Amino acid sequence: MVTQEMVKNAYGALMSGDMNEIKKYWAEDMVWTVPGHNVLSGKYYGLDAFIGFMSNVGAMSANSFNMESITICVNDEYSADVTRNIGYRAGYIGNGTKPYTMLDIDVIHLLRWKDGKVIEGKGAIFADGTNEYDQFWSPLREENNRLD
Repeated sequence: MVTQEMVKNAYGALMSGDMNEIKKYWAEDMVWTVPGHNVLSGKYYGLDAFIGFMSNVGAMSANSFNMESITICVNDEYSADVTRNIGYRAGYIGNGTKPYTMLDIDVIHLLRWKDGKVIEGKGAIFADGTNEYDQFWSPLREENNRLD
């Protein structure tokens, strides 16, 4: 049975960066699917690829990216966690006035578990958050960098 504590611990392990702790909750052969049409979108096969994705999220947001937990639902095989995801583009911390430099969206992560570890994960973004997410992780064009 998946528990809310397992979900919290799995994300806590990711935030710690401790690979021994991460491997307690995330399977080596896991698959992670990132929604959208941007440089981070697509499937990540294996724990190393997933950790690489997470590293890119940190680098592209100057480690400002944060997931605030709203609620977690669980059953025998799945968990669904609702989060508010907030971050700034690297180089724009604290300046969310320029287009697409601040991210503030609601997300659900659907995780499939086996033997106490996440074997598959995917995200769902709501309303215009999908567009905001794509724009945030996509290269900025010069005309979007002006402070008019």
